[in-house]
Amino acid sequence: METIEISGVLGLTAAVLLTLNICMGILMRTAYKKIDIWKKIPTQFKRYKMIDLHNYISYGVLLIVFVHILVLPLDPNSGFSYSSLLWPSNNLHQPIFVWIGYVSLIALLIVIITSQNLIKKALGFNLWKNIHIISYLTGVLFIIHAIVMDPLLKDRAVDFIDAEKVFMELCAIVLLCAFYWRYQYNKKQSIKN
Repeated sequence: METIEISGVLGLTAAVLLTLNICMGILMRTAYKKIDIWKKIPTQFKRYKMIDLHNYISYGVLLIVFVHILVLPLDPNSGFSYSSLLWPSNNLHQPIFVWIGYVSLIALLIVIITSQNLIKKALGFNLWKNIHIISYLTGVLFIIHAIVMDPLLKDRAVDFIDAEKVFMELCAIVLLCAFYWRYQYNKKQSIKN
Protein backbone atom coordinates (compact mmCIF):
# COMPACT_ATOMS: atom_id res chain seq x y z
CA MET A 1 0.00 0.00 0.00
CA GLU A 2 1.34 3.42 -0.99
CA THR A 3 1.69 6.31 1.45
CA ILE A 4 -1.08 8.23 -0.33
CA GLU A 5 -3.43 5.28 0.15
CA ILE A 6 -2.48 5.00 3.83
CA SER A 7 -3.22 8.70 4.26
CA GLY A 8 -6.57 8.24 2.54
CA VAL A 9 -7.56 5.31 4.76
CA LEU A 10 -6.59 7.33 7.83
CA GLY A 11 -8.64 10.28 6.61
CA LEU A 12 -11.69 8.09 6.01
CA THR A 13 -11.27 6.52 9.44
CA ALA A 14 -11.09 9.96 11.06
CA ALA A 15 -14.22 11.12 9.21
CA VAL A 16 -16.20 8.04 10.30
CA LEU A 17 -15.06 8.38 13.93
CA LEU A 18 -15.84 12.09 13.88
CA THR A 19 -19.33 11.32 12.54
CA LEU A 20 -19.85 8.81 15.34
CA ASN A 21 -18.50 11.28 17.90
CA ILE A 22 -20.74 14.12 16.79
CA CYS A 23 -23.74 11.79 17.01
CA MET A 24 -22.64 10.79 20.53
CA GLY A 25 -22.31 14.45 21.49
CA ILE A 26 -25.81 15.16 20.20
CA LEU A 27 -27.15 12.18 22.11
CA MET A 28 -25.48 13.29 25.34
CA ARG A 29 -27.29 16.64 25.18
CA THR A 30 -30.64 14.83 25.28
CA ALA A 31 -32.39 12.67 27.83
CA TYR A 32 -30.99 9.56 26.15
CA LYS A 33 -31.13 7.48 29.35
CA LYS A 34 -34.93 7.69 29.25
CA ILE A 35 -35.16 6.28 25.72
CA ASP A 36 -36.41 2.67 25.49
CA ILE A 37 -33.48 1.48 23.40
CA TRP A 38 -31.02 2.73 26.04
CA LYS A 39 -32.87 0.72 28.70
CA LYS A 40 -32.37 -2.45 26.63
CA ILE A 41 -28.58 -2.05 26.40
CA PRO A 42 -26.78 -4.61 28.62
CA THR A 43 -25.60 -3.23 31.97
CA GLN A 44 -21.93 -4.03 31.33
CA PHE A 45 -21.93 -1.49 28.50
CA LYS A 46 -23.72 1.17 30.55
CA ARG A 47 -20.99 1.22 33.18
CA TYR A 48 -18.73 3.20 30.81
CA LYS A 49 -19.37 6.92 30.84
CA MET A 50 -20.37 8.18 27.43
CA ILE A 51 -18.54 11.47 28.05
CA ASP A 52 -15.25 9.60 28.56
CA LEU A 53 -15.76 7.61 25.36
CA HIS A 54 -16.69 10.83 23.55
CA ASN A 55 -13.47 12.50 24.73
CA TYR A 56 -11.24 9.51 23.89
CA ILE A 57 -12.70 9.30 20.40
CA SER A 58 -12.01 13.03 19.95
CA TYR A 59 -8.36 12.55 20.90
CA GLY A 60 -8.17 9.51 18.62
CA VAL A 61 -9.61 11.48 15.69
CA LEU A 62 -7.10 14.25 16.28
CA LEU A 63 -4.20 11.78 16.35
CA ILE A 64 -5.42 10.01 13.19
CA VAL A 65 -5.81 13.35 11.39
CA PHE A 66 -2.27 14.37 12.29
CA VAL A 67 -0.88 11.06 11.01
CA HIS A 68 -3.10 11.40 7.90
CA ILE A 69 -1.44 14.76 7.22
CA LEU A 70 2.14 13.90 8.22
CA VAL A 71 2.49 10.82 5.98
CA LEU A 72 1.58 12.71 2.78
CA PRO A 73 4.98 14.35 2.19
CA LEU A 74 6.68 10.96 2.60
CA ASP A 75 5.45 10.05 -0.88
CA PRO A 76 7.34 12.10 -3.50
CA ASN A 77 4.44 11.64 -5.94
CA SER A 78 2.00 13.37 -3.59
CA GLY A 79 3.27 16.86 -4.38
CA PHE A 80 2.98 17.75 -0.69
CA SER A 81 5.80 19.12 1.42
CA TYR A 82 5.82 19.81 5.11
CA SER A 83 5.80 23.56 4.42
CA SER A 84 2.77 23.20 2.15
CA LEU A 85 0.96 21.46 5.00
CA LEU A 86 1.42 24.55 7.15
CA TRP A 87 0.01 26.84 4.47
CA PRO A 88 -2.42 24.95 2.17
CA SER A 89 -2.38 27.60 -0.57
CA ASN A 90 1.02 26.21 -1.58
CA ASN A 91 -0.42 22.78 -2.38
CA LEU A 92 -0.28 21.56 -5.96
CA HIS A 93 -3.46 19.51 -5.69
CA GLN A 94 -6.92 20.92 -5.02
CA PRO A 95 -5.76 23.73 -2.69
CA ILE A 96 -9.32 24.92 -1.95
CA PHE A 97 -10.33 21.50 -0.65
CA VAL A 98 -7.06 21.10 1.21
CA TRP A 99 -7.95 24.42 2.87
CA ILE A 100 -11.33 22.97 3.84
CA GLY A 101 -9.54 20.06 5.52
CA TYR A 102 -7.15 22.53 7.19
CA VAL A 103 -10.01 24.67 8.54
CA SER A 104 -11.76 21.56 9.85
CA LEU A 105 -8.56 20.56 11.67
CA ILE A 106 -8.33 24.03 13.27
CA ALA A 107 -12.01 23.80 14.28
CA LEU A 108 -11.41 20.34 15.78
CA LEU A 109 -8.46 21.69 17.75
CA ILE A 110 -10.55 24.58 19.08
CA VAL A 111 -13.32 22.22 20.20
CA ILE A 112 -10.88 19.82 21.90
CA ILE A 113 -8.82 22.55 23.59
CA THR A 114 -11.87 24.38 24.92
CA SER A 115 -13.30 21.09 26.22
CA GLN A 116 -10.46 20.59 28.68
CA ASN A 117 -11.94 20.86 32.18
CA LEU A 118 -9.80 23.82 33.27
CA ILE A 119 -10.57 25.83 30.13
CA LYS A 120 -14.21 24.75 30.09
CA LYS A 121 -14.67 26.00 33.68
CA ALA A 122 -12.93 29.29 32.87
CA LEU A 123 -15.17 29.86 29.84
CA GLY A 124 -18.41 28.98 31.62
CA PHE A 125 -20.96 26.52 30.29
CA ASN A 126 -22.84 28.85 27.92
CA LEU A 127 -19.74 30.18 26.16
CA TRP A 128 -18.25 26.68 26.01
CA LYS A 129 -21.48 25.30 24.53
CA ASN A 130 -21.52 28.01 21.86
CA ILE A 131 -17.89 27.28 20.97
CA HIS A 132 -18.61 23.54 20.96
CA ILE A 133 -21.21 24.06 18.23
CA ILE A 134 -18.19 24.46 15.94
CA SER A 135 -18.03 20.64 16.00
CA TYR A 136 -21.03 20.56 13.64
CA LEU A 137 -19.11 22.69 11.16
CA THR A 138 -16.06 20.48 11.69
CA GLY A 139 -18.02 17.38 10.70
CA VAL A 140 -19.46 19.03 7.59
CA LEU A 141 -16.04 20.31 6.47
CA PHE A 142 -14.39 16.92 7.08
CA ILE A 143 -17.04 15.24 4.93
CA ILE A 144 -16.74 17.80 2.11
CA HIS A 145 -12.96 17.42 2.18
CA ALA A 146 -13.26 13.61 2.06
CA ILE A 147 -15.79 13.57 -0.77
CA VAL A 148 -14.11 16.11 -3.05
CA MET A 149 -10.41 15.27 -2.63
CA ASP A 150 -8.98 12.89 -5.18
CA PRO A 151 -7.61 9.98 -3.10
CA LEU A 152 -4.68 9.51 -5.50
CA LEU A 153 -3.99 13.26 -5.71
CA LYS A 154 -4.26 13.34 -9.49
CA ASP A 155 -6.90 16.10 -9.55
CA ARG A 156 -9.49 13.85 -11.19
CA ALA A 157 -13.18 14.75 -11.20
CA VAL A 158 -15.19 13.51 -8.22
CA ASP A 159 -16.66 10.05 -8.75
CA PHE A 160 -19.68 10.24 -6.46
CA ILE A 161 -20.41 6.52 -6.83
CA ASP A 162 -16.91 5.39 -5.88
CA ALA A 163 -17.11 3.17 -2.77
CA GLU A 164 -15.07 5.58 -0.59
CA LYS A 165 -17.16 8.55 -1.71
CA VAL A 166 -20.43 6.69 -1.12
CA PHE A 167 -19.21 5.81 2.37
CA MET A 168 -18.54 9.49 3.07
CA GLU A 169 -21.89 10.43 1.55
CA LEU A 170 -23.52 8.02 4.02
CA CYS A 171 -21.64 9.77 6.83
CA ALA A 172 -23.00 13.08 5.51
CA ILE A 173 -26.55 11.68 5.56
CA VAL A 174 -26.06 10.40 9.12
CA LEU A 175 -24.81 13.83 10.22
CA LEU A 176 -27.68 15.65 8.52
CA CYS A 177 -30.19 13.29 10.16
CA ALA A 178 -28.52 13.79 13.55
CA PHE A 179 -28.55 17.60 13.12
CA TYR A 180 -32.21 17.49 12.14
CA TRP A 181 -33.06 15.21 15.08
CA ARG A 182 -31.26 17.57 17.45
CA TYR A 183 -33.11 20.54 16.00
CA GLN A 184 -36.47 18.76 16.45
CA TYR A 185 -35.53 17.70 19.99
CA ASN A 186 -34.64 21.30 20.92
CA LYS A 187 -37.87 22.54 19.38
CA LYS A 188 -39.94 20.08 21.45
CA GLN A 189 -38.04 21.03 24.61
CA SER A 190 -38.68 24.73 24.06
CA ILE A 191 -42.40 24.04 23.57
CA LYS A 192 -42.51 22.11 26.87
CA ASN A 193 -40.88 25.00 28.72
